[in-house]
Amino acid sequence: MSVISIIENTIKTNVENIRPPVEVRNQLDIGFSFENNVLFLFEIRPNFMDETIIMNIEFAKARYYKSQEIWKVYWKRANGNWELYQTPEVSTIDAFFKIVKEDKYGCFFG
Repeated sequence: MSVISIIENTIKTNVENIRPPVEVRNQLDIGFSFENNVLFLFEIRPNFMDETIIMNIEFAKARYYKSQEIWKVYWKRANGNWELYQTPEVSTIDAFFKIVKEDKYGCFFG
């Protein structure tokens, strides 16, 4: 199994652990994209004005820097800009998900 496959499997497992209960997933769910060593987490929800429009709203980002073997952690401000989190880097993708799940400063889930 390649390193990318291992990382993607780890991401899938961690995303599954932060998804809301099945009965509310049609109103709010969590998804991800992972490409070029950048992971985005996003909410999946219907638009409040038109429920037929499904929106993906990014709220967390991790970028892997191979030369340093670290993941830098970012949160998205209300103005749409990405900002380094209070704990700006971690050594594993699991540590990133731990930070997101704890949401110590209310940056990811409000």
